[in-house]
Amino acid sequence: MAWAGSPAYAKTQVNFTVAEYSSKTGPYFEEVAAAFEKENPDIHINIQVVPWDTLLQRLTTDIAGGQAPDISIIGTRWLVDFASQGIAEPVDSYLTPEFKSTFIDTFMAPSVIDGKTMGLPVAASARAMLVNTELLDKAGAKAPANWDEFYTTAEKLKALPDTFAFGLQGKEIETDAYFYYSLWTHGGDILKADGTSGLDTPEALQAVTLYKKMIDEGLTQPSPTNYTREDVFNLFKQGKVGMVFTFPMLIPQIKAEAPNLKYKVLPFPEGKAKATYGVTDTLMLFSSSQVKKEAWKFIEFAYKDEWRTKFDHGEGFLPVTKNVAAEKYYSSDPDIAGFAAGLPYAKFAPTIANWEEIADTKVRALQQIYLGQAKPDEALKAAAADINKIRSK
Repeated sequence: MAWAGSPAYAKTQVNFTVAEYSSKTGPYFEEVAAAFEKENPDIHINIQVVPWDTLLQRLTTDIAGGQAPDISIIGTRWLVDFASQGIAEPVDSYLTPEFKSTFIDTFMAPSVIDGKTMGLPVAASARAMLVNTELLDKAGAKAPANWDEFYTTAEKLKALPDTFAFGLQGKEIETDAYFYYSLWTHGGDILKADGTSGLDTPEALQAVTLYKKMIDEGLTQPSPTNYTREDVFNLFKQGKVGMVFTFPMLIPQIKAEAPNLKYKVLPFPEGKAKATYGVTDTLMLFSSSQVKKEAWKFIEFAYKDEWRTKFDHGEGFLPVTKNVAAEKYYSSDPDIAGFAAGLPYAKFAPTIANWEEIADTKVRALQQIYLGQAKPDEALKAAAADINKIRSK
């Protein structure tokens, strides 16, 4: 990526790669940058907005070509690899005690690697189930609390015309996450205690077998492997799906695009355990940056309460800073409170090397199962073996 030249009046340019969460993301960061530049006319913030699905490849290409940005939003799961390769700059020397204390420890922890803070949490969410209450009422079904009820409710929803009971994602980013919701609540985990893959376990088999059964019985939309998470969300916004698993970002979309949709935020169905997926994204400073001081000055500005409030509310995220979390909004708004309620039992993806390769292995196995190209137990065992080889590299 060839970064555009700095304006003539600016002494220093900070290149910032922004991951696109929604159509609001780019304009928001441009607004922050403009406000910062007004106070700091000697610094120009040059923003490049990149879709999430292509972000890692874009960064990898830029790094290899000597065109790495100065700062970027990244998936926290990539941080171990960036840190081990010397690409990420530890930020402990920049973090004042006062600034550090503004962050919620739960969301700060995933960015700490080998005792060093390798980035700052920039976005956070927990996941939950959304149900279309109008469809449930029409079907004479109740909101499910456990997996048995989930299956029964899905059977009733299927009887409605032009309705899919369960929106199941099977394509692209976070296809594996959709599986984790079932895996964790069935009592399984991504990794066993000894660090090997948790796919070759009875809990993993039980979790994926349920999904496969629902696909085969027409309790999901047809061909889930053709549906990204955005596709599934769109079906829900259109009132065509009774139940989906999602994150807080869907709520602002519903309010803007489907204001008359009747829905409720609920915990995931329980099996042997309660669980939600806790997710953070990280704002990372690159070790190759020649303008770290100026970049950090912008970072501190962007974390002011007024900007964090606007970002979290606008994108539908849970707050990563204490002052924003203390706002009445996060306890009084039933939607956001519904997601936040899962934080006490949130699980995070393990911070391990080669995570994307491991995730891709799982996604391929899941897709083979969903398509009927492999038996669930055989596909899971093969994927577990492949993951263990990746882990042993």
